Amino acid sequence: MKILLTGATGQVGWELARSLQPLGEVVACDRRRADLSAPASLAALVESVAPQVIVNAAAYTAVDRAEQGPELADTINGAAPAALAAAARRAGALFVHYSTDYVFDGSGDAPRREDAPVAPINAYGRSKLAGEQAIARAGSDWLVLRTSWVYASRGSNFVKTMLRLGAEHESLKVVADQVGAPTSARLIADATAHIVRQALAERAQGRFAPGVLHLCAAGETSWHGFAQEIFDGWRALAGTDSLKVRELAPISSAEYPTPAARPLNSRLDCSRLRERFGILPTHWREGLRLVLEEIAGQR
Repeated sequence: MKILLTGATGQVGWELARSLQPLGEVVACDRRRADLSAPASLAALVESVAPQVIVNAAAYTAVDRAEQGPELADTINGAAPAALAAAARRAGALFVHYSTDYVFDGSGDAPRREDAPVAPINAYGRSKLAGEQAIARAGSDWLVLRTSWVYASRGSNFVKTMLRLGAEHESLKVVADQVGAPTSARLIADATAHIVRQALAERAQGRFAPGVLHLCAAGETSWHGFAQEIFDGWRALAGTDSLKVRELAPISSAEYPTPAARPLNSRLDCSRLRERFGILPTHWREGLRLVLEEIAGQR
């Protein structure tokens, strides 16, 4: 079996290249081979590989930059997944794609289910929602996995930014009124491998149903709480003198304005994932511990 993986050098893509290996031959494509900024080129790629599964881990994730110029985000997050889904339908392949909690407006404090009303409050969220809707219209066998607050030991993310800033400054301020579940790329990749395996069995048995599923770590915290855990965990690994930061002050989103508005409530209800695929995601603190150990090992 062949699995076509796009975005193979990204945070989630790198982990997927590992976790999907036991399922078959993984054709891992970076931006040079699978350029989602050129959606018209993707049909030929799918035709040449002839995969049984397509996993799209490529995305435009520069949230603030998308606010100034949404066209590239719309192309990569909207038009390109539509092209891949159409190509998957023609190839008879299962199509797996990733989306985000940013398709919701972040109101209230209850975890959102998959069928909750969508109302993105920034250009990035709108581009990801457009991708979801285009995939559904394509008519292939598809699954969209919405996740939140993704990080890894590689790439640019909140964990690595906090470790850098914590080594440079004695005092930091971090937003405390946005709440969600920090989710490691490793968790996403390992869960995806299980989902793909079971989805292929469902297809073989004629009982596969396309749809959206929420996939994030268990538990919840604020960005401020996440930062505190990062610093505490790093000191436990690298010693109390490994960071300069001594004061971590909580602030509101209003005190840290950004070009793109962020949802205050990023909680996702993952019960459908458990009911269909039997997946019980680990707590976000466990994922963070593993990633900090990886970073420590790299250094």
